Parts: sequence; structure tokens; C-alpha cells
Amino acid sequence: MGTTPVNKISEGDLYKVLEAFGKRFEIKYGYYEDFERSDQDPIPIYPDFQSNPEYTADGSPFVTQMQDMCRHAVFKASGLWDECCSNCIHYKNGNELIGICLCPNMQQARKK
Repeated sequence: MGTTPVNKISEGDLYKVLEAFGKRFEIKYGYYEDFERSDQDPIPIYPDFQSNPEYTADGSPFVTQMQDMCRHAVFKASGLWDECCSNCIHYKNGNELIGICLCPNMQQARKK
């Protein structure tokens, strides 16, 4: 009997394309850390908006849910311990793990 071939995921393969707040983002497979390459399959890698900021047309910065909170963050509820953007009152969810920050201190100055 023959076996069905399994499609192996490789680093750089396209996971999906997400649209959020007027922008498109290609999510590709890869690794967050070099040590992951040795014994793990690649995983979907979301944009690093802290290193490479992107903004909506009106100047709101894109963030991911799992991104570390900035110094202007305000927890949604007391007792939360996870210091990720998704737990901040300024976070607005977009598509999957990509959202925007609506904090006035984080808005990019509009070009006139």
C-alpha cells in the first residue's frame, strides 16, 4: 500500500496573509530563536512591530497581542500578570494576533 506524502513545512513558506486596519501582512514560517532550529519545526512568525514599526493611515501603531507592553500601558483589569499588549486598555484587536495601539502617547505624528 502506498502512503500519502506529508507536506513538510519549511522556513520561509507562507502561512497566511492577514489584513488588519487597512494593511496586509504576510505571515511566514520560521523561528524566533536560533536554538529552535535544532529540534523543532518552523512556526508562524508574526511581524516584530517593536523593531520595525508600522502604522495605520491615521498614525496608530500596529502591535501584536503577545508584544510586551510599553511604558504607557494600563491593565484592563486588576490582578492581570501577563504584561502583553492584549491586556492593555489601549489595545484594539484586528485580525488574529495583530491589532493596533490607540494610546494617544503612541500615535505617530501625522504628516501635514
